[in-house]
Amino acid sequence: MGWLSEVLGRNKEIASMLDLDFYEEPTHRAYLKKMALETCINFIGRTISQSDFRFVKNGKRQYNEWDYLLNVRPNTDQSAADFWQDFVFKLIHENEVLVVLTDSNDFLIADSFERKEMAVYPDTFTNVTVKDWTFERSYRMDEVIFISYNNEKLTTFMSGMFEDYGNLFSRMIEINMRNNQIRGTVDIESTQSLDKENQSKLQNFIDKLFQSFKNNTVAIVPQLKGFKYTEVAKGDNNGKSVEELSKLKRDLVNEVANILGIPVSLVHGDMAEYETAIKAYIKFCIGPLLKKLSDELNAKLIEKKDYLNGERIEVQGIAELNALEVADAVDKLRASGVYNGNEIRAKLGDEPVDNPLLEEYVLTKNYASSEGGENIEK
Repeated sequence: MGWLSEVLGRNKEIASMLDLDFYEEPTHRAYLKKMALETCINFIGRTISQSDFRFVKNGKRQYNEWDYLLNVRPNTDQSAADFWQDFVFKLIHENEVLVVLTDSNDFLIADSFERKEMAVYPDTFTNVTVKDWTFERSYRMDEVIFISYNNEKLTTFMSGMFEDYGNLFSRMIEINMRNNQIRGTVDIESTQSLDKENQSKLQNFIDKLFQSFKNNTVAIVPQLKGFKYTEVAKGDNNGKSVEELSKLKRDLVNEVANILGIPVSLVHGDMAEYETAIKAYIKFCIGPLLKKLSDELNAKLIEKKDYLNGERIEVQGIAELNALEVADAVDKLRASGVYNGNEIRAKLGDEPVDNPLLEEYVLTKNYASSEGGENIEK
């Protein structure tokens, strides 16, 4: 340590600089996580909110109290669209969602709860809290609507990868700001050192000079004798850093979309291969969610004996085909005798009608067998 002591002894400025703390904790950009999650989860939520929940008995829709709750007004504070969008957001974001039915027949989404799992008896839920209200009673599993998302990939990504992306994004912003920083020097013709009063006046003048350059497109400042401002560096990266920041945010959204099964082209509004993307989205993302939802509703809102007698809750909506877009295919299915009219209506998301003609299977001449028998055309 002798040589270091000698250096510090000869140069007091170096000694004082070694006491400075140059380490700065990287800023975590929490809004990046929120942006990526809300972009993708709300995309799914808006899709599910368009669903129509139908109580069907022997192929015919039944209108009852449940139909009103699920399709119009689940509770006093939310419409059905808002309710299901909130439902999907909590399901995916928190990996589970709990809905309880109050004594006033309102469906409420729990903000927090405690679950006690049991091997033989139904699980119970306690400390169920909605907004600022905590229910004193406990709920059994067969009394609530409870769905878990079971996506460990998203959970792992949220806990680890977002932090890395946040650090990288923060560093890119710092570099971008440093590259575009305007640097300058001020030369003062003076042989005497400035006292604190003159230093303060000089600093105020420099601050006003800087603000004039910063806030005005055209800045005019007085030229003082013995005072010279020289700009030594001006950042110019032709917008490359901004493009890199945008690309990083897009990549983060893409990662979340891929985990959730959303084609990235749909999230970003790209119209290339739209038909293929929307089919993949419905099949691999929306379809499994609707299956989870319909299974839970059928299990909790319909008795087993009623279910076996033909009662169902069907979730119709975005997954159904558009009749105008598949008119040619509908014509072929009907004319070939594979489906009758009401079966095709069901596939299109429409209700069957009491028309005997639609219950018949029709085989036109184009599809009739040429060997034996009489061709049928109706």
